[in-house]
Amino acid sequence: MWSDRVGLAALMAAACVHSALAQTAVPDNLAQGSNTTCSAAPAGMPPLYLRGSMNGWTAQDDFEFFWDCNAYYLNVNLQGEHEFKLADAQWSAGRSWSMAVSGAAKEVLLMAPDKPGVPGAKHSFAGAHTLRLTWQGATAQLQVQAPHFVDPRQQPVTDPVALSLHHDSRDLAYRRPFGAVPQNQTVHWALKALPGVQQATLVLDVRRLEGNQEVLDYRNLTRINMQRTSAGAHELFKARYRFKDKAIYGYWFEVLIGGVKYVYQNNAEPIYWTQEKGSGGLGQVSLPIAQDRRVRRFRITVHDPAFKVPAWAQDVVYYYIFPERFRNGNPANDPKVGERKYQNHGIEVHGRWNAQPFKPGTGDGSDAHYNNDFFGGDLQGIIAKLDDIRDLGANAIYMTPVFKAASNHKYDTADYHQIDPSFGTNADFTRLTQEAAKRGIRIIPDASLNHVGADSRYFDRFGNYSTQDQGAFANGRIQADSPYARWFTLDASQAEPDKQFKGWVGVSDLPELDKASPSWRKFAYGDKDSVTRSWLRQGAAGWRMDVAPWVPDDFWREWRQAVKQTRPDAITIAETWFDASKYFLGDTFDSTMNYVLRNALLDFANGSDARKWVANLEHLREAYPPQAFHALMNLLSSHDQARALHVLGGPIGAAPEALQQAKQKLRLATLVQMTLPGSPTVYYGDEVGLSGGDDPYNRMPYPWADQGGQPDLALRSDFKALLQLRQKRAVLRRGVLLAPLLSTPHVVVLARQHGKQVALMAYNNSAQAQTVTMDVPPALRGKSGALWWGSGAVAVQGQRMTLTVPPVGGWVWGTP
Repeated sequence: MWSDRVGLAALMAAACVHSALAQTAVPDNLAQGSNTTCSAAPAGMPPLYLRGSMNGWTAQDDFEFFWDCNAYYLNVNLQGEHEFKLADAQWSAGRSWSMAVSGAAKEVLLMAPDKPGVPGAKHSFAGAHTLRLTWQGATAQLQVQAPHFVDPRQQPVTDPVALSLHHDSRDLAYRRPFGAVPQNQTVHWALKALPGVQQATLVLDVRRLEGNQEVLDYRNLTRINMQRTSAGAHELFKARYRFKDKAIYGYWFEVLIGGVKYVYQNNAEPIYWTQEKGSGGLGQVSLPIAQDRRVRRFRITVHDPAFKVPAWAQDVVYYYIFPERFRNGNPANDPKVGERKYQNHGIEVHGRWNAQPFKPGTGDGSDAHYNNDFFGGDLQGIIAKLDDIRDLGANAIYMTPVFKAASNHKYDTADYHQIDPSFGTNADFTRLTQEAAKRGIRIIPDASLNHVGADSRYFDRFGNYSTQDQGAFANGRIQADSPYARWFTLDASQAEPDKQFKGWVGVSDLPELDKASPSWRKFAYGDKDSVTRSWLRQGAAGWRMDVAPWVPDDFWREWRQAVKQTRPDAITIAETWFDASKYFLGDTFDSTMNYVLRNALLDFANGSDARKWVANLEHLREAYPPQAFHALMNLLSSHDQARALHVLGGPIGAAPEALQQAKQKLRLATLVQMTLPGSPTVYYGDEVGLSGGDDPYNRMPYPWADQGGQPDLALRSDFKALLQLRQKRAVLRRGVLLAPLLSTPHVVVLARQHGKQVALMAYNNSAQAQTVTMDVPPALRGKSGALWWGSGAVAVQGQRMTLTVPPVGGWVWGTP
């Protein structure tokens, strides 16, 4: 993921002499460096962004187009091919454009109005460019030009007093206490500068975040004049505030110097999948920012002081299963062609367990339909392999949905109260939880309370269900008298069936539920026999909730109460990909799938600058309450992203040498995963070298040897050793993560402390061994230790330590 436009430094330096001209000398009706007559920006046009693979499809300020004269402009510095769309922050209809249409030159992309499911445009970049955006009717014309635009938003600061401004959100001298705080906590701030500051103001704002970051804004809470004190050659400006309400807050500083108002804000480090930039820590100064919405705020999470997470969460290692592809334990319940339907189509059944999943349009012999091919995995298969899972070292199983549904992935729920017949029976689910409990393993099921399947008893678009329990859209028509009609948003005024209901993100196969419907809420969690409560009583140890950002917060607040009332020690896990701070206020979720860490770790293992991973890790340590930080589902692979081995250079069919290199990178990433706070999560098959790219190949069957597979048992042995290390050493499960001891482009040294015991962890992503020297941290002074795992060397001489870390590897060193 692209981190910043650092490649534009030379361009902007050369443009500095013209920056004032861009602001003042060029008449409002002339373009930069031309005699072209200018016009105002299109009326009513909201801010537009470049959104794509370069920024996790988020609407980031650094990718916002700027209107100048007669076109929108954006400077970028990108390498390689990227897929992207043009859109506003809300993906509004009429304000987004997608796949490029034919008829344009190589460096001119003609982009059509966006529609659900349509891919983005693709272009191969090679460094710094200026993008120029105009329209031809409804078609957007995006020109990829040589860098030339002087963006007035990027003017450099030259005033020495302004450049001396200093605030570090992780330094207790500048903000205390550290990190997330409970309600009614007073927070203290300080800002340092050379003499010459006329006035410093702390600006506190309250964040509003809705949906998948489509709505993100701040409203001002208060402005506090900071009090000046002397600090040697510098001055300190101090302020404090007591937060009464739980929320996510932002803060920044407005500083008056020589009659000019400067902004001291968060840095520009990106957080994976997250629209807001800024990793916390040391901030940056800038000239006045025209719109407050563009300020990069430092952020503070203020949570309920009673927020508790199940104590067992930080001791857990999850084994993450896609049931249809894990193990066929009962061939008698396998889906059969001619007996089972997929909506109003047939199904496909693989005759060989280790075959590749089908993907329409690839020439693999499959039909034209997605998600209708089956291998026969089931609950009995999981039960049969519980001893293997426990032997590996996992003590919880998270499995994707197992309720009745037409597809192989089961997110198109057909009946929330029935296990899918191809997976077994409700009794099999109870037996799974009981057999797992005998082995000290918890079972965490998955569900979407945001949408159901079009082929479900509740919607029944294809007429596959009983007329006695009529679906809301049975046989493709609105059934106003259906008991489920109030669960959906139906519109009889539309002539086209697909427009008579709301499909989630425009997908007609997944009718979206009206989460405000009282009837739906009772069914989902309110009633004694609701979906949420009934499966907890049947043995589930908690819930992982699909597409959590699309469900309103008040829904989750009530849902959490139902979960905790039914099973107080149950865990609640949100599927979010971005910074999930808003869910850790103590009233919705305990944990989330940690995609931020996933991407950061895989990039690190692939050789990227280690400091980028550390910046993301430190952001999470600062933003999340400790109880949530220690319960995060830390994953490397998932059924929604390419497997880790694939990302690390070991795709299916890779050459042996490349595959071995990729596996060593996977070992490194797993070492980091197993030694950080949180709940490490092993996606089924990763431990034996299963690879696979994007869906459906990330859902390959587990390569069981008795089914002709070739599991890498040496790799499994390494996974097992790391899981055993974590289980043996409480400091690696419950220890507090200290501030990073060392962070270089290739080497990271971290430490965790639990009581008197300290663990030191060193990681190296380069192809050569690295030797580094650092101060002995206070927690280790006067203590001796030994290597617990890995190879390398630790030498202590006085107050200095010299560490040797092996290539693409690391070690764990600890005290008695």
